[in-house]
Amino acid sequence: MMKRMMVAGLLLFTAGGALAQDVPGIEICTAEKTMERRTGCLQSNVNFLKSSLTKASLESQQKIDAANRQIDALKATVIGLQNTVAQLQGQVQALGKPNGAAKDAPKEAPKAPAAK
Repeated sequence: MMKRMMVAGLLLFTAGGALAQDVPGIEICTAEKTMERRTGCLQSNVNFLKSSLTKASLESQQKIDAANRQIDALKATVIGLQNTVAQLQGQVQALGKPNGAAKDAPKEAPKAPAAK
């Protein structure tokens, strides 16, 4: 039992060490005293910014490509709907005017009697 607790404690101790790793990001390089350390800090910043820019560019391009695919799909849907409307209009014209169309047609206004 005691061995298990020691092994568990050792595992927790080593796992905690992994959390203390340096996270890449922008650093303030003016605090560095030597020129070599400042140069390394600036180079690290440049590398971080370059990778961030590349990542953002790829994500943006993927979003643009997805939007273009969606636009193409919507265009195809609109064309299909336009074809359906044209077919339905052709069917209505082929059938002619419905029987009730004569009732809905505008009637001529009665003429006023001629003046004497």
